Amino acid sequence: MARSNSSPHPHTQGDSYGSAVTYGKGGRWDDPQSLLFMTARYLEYKRVRNYSPRTVYRMDRHLAYFRKYCEALGLTQARQVTRAVVLSYQSYLFHYKKPDGTPLTVGTQNAWLVSMAQFFSHLTRDGLILYNPASDLDRPRKEKHLPKALLSPEDVETILHTPDTREPMGVRDRAILEVLYSTGIRRMELCNLDIGHVDLSQGLVHVMQGKGKKDRVVPIGEKAIAWVEKYLTEVRPMLSPSMNQPALFLTSWATRYTDSHLTKIVRDIIRKAGVNKPGSCHLLRHAFATGLLTNGCDIRHIQIMLGHSSLETTQIYTHLAMREIQEAHRRFHPSSCEKPPTDTPATVPATMPADASQPPAETPAGT
Repeated sequence: MARSNSSPHPHTQGDSYGSAVTYGKGGRWDDPQSLLFMTARYLEYKRVRNYSPRTVYRMDRHLAYFRKYCEALGLTQARQVTRAVVLSYQSYLFHYKKPDGTPLTVGTQNAWLVSMAQFFSHLTRDGLILYNPASDLDRPRKEKHLPKALLSPEDVETILHTPDTREPMGVRDRAILEVLYSTGIRRMELCNLDIGHVDLSQGLVHVMQGKGKKDRVVPIGEKAIAWVEKYLTEVRPMLSPSMNQPALFLTSWATRYTDSHLTKIVRDIIRKAGVNKPGSCHLLRHAFATGLLTNGCDIRHIQIMLGHSSLETTQIYTHLAMREIQEAHRRFHPSSCEKPPTDTPATVPATMPADASQPPAETPAGT
């Protein structure tokens, strides 16, 4: 019988003994000292510690980039990585250019370096390597940026009224927008909402396993409740008559939304509304937070509703409530107080007297 050349694994090759040996970036799977083997062991440790699949996937990608860099240097084992290699990798990330010619953001560089440093810290703690080459790594300073775009209350109303609610899918889209704006939840948190997570009688939404695998309860307003009730009564039974699908919001194929699909839906609605501002679901989250802050809501309450673990993250919205800041400037700045100033510029006369100390201005020819 002819021997098949097919392989059970995309990275599997046969060795001289006829057994299957798996290879990959960062050494061999069958080498316990290889970066590849140790990475797999480390990620399994994270899964056992109940880290979210998204977090483990992100770490896997970050470490794959580092293994690829090491393999280009001829390094395949963790014990071969020195401090100089780590610093060289940091420099490489700083100078790296994406296909469109733009550099990696500081946030991306930090994320990749943090994953690498945590990996080596774990190996050192378990005694798998003698020292941590990434210990006390001086990572790039984080940049603090305000959101690139903000929605005004008029923008929000325009967006909310854009879906054609005479159509079933328009009712569903309007309900999605209302929930995003009324609760400020993240797009993935909305995708993960089940029918049982929304208590319309109490006006509460239970966000289960949000960012950081943390549960929280968020209020939902009467307007959003009305649209969710209309969607549940008139539209959702058309999409999925069976209750075997627990997801609150369903696509036209009766499936749960993915974050990328939801982003596309909301972005298309914003563009259709004529609001020329970059962003999608997070625009409504920003509008939720700035609206509460502008109307006097305590920032600590906003922190709880947004699900921020640190108040510092929420305080970015204090820089966005410009109406209050402008009012404070008008009331308290010495040159802008309620008392009318006495040294305002005099009215400029229609014709200014000539300044003898200056040469006469040239007049255009022909005048």
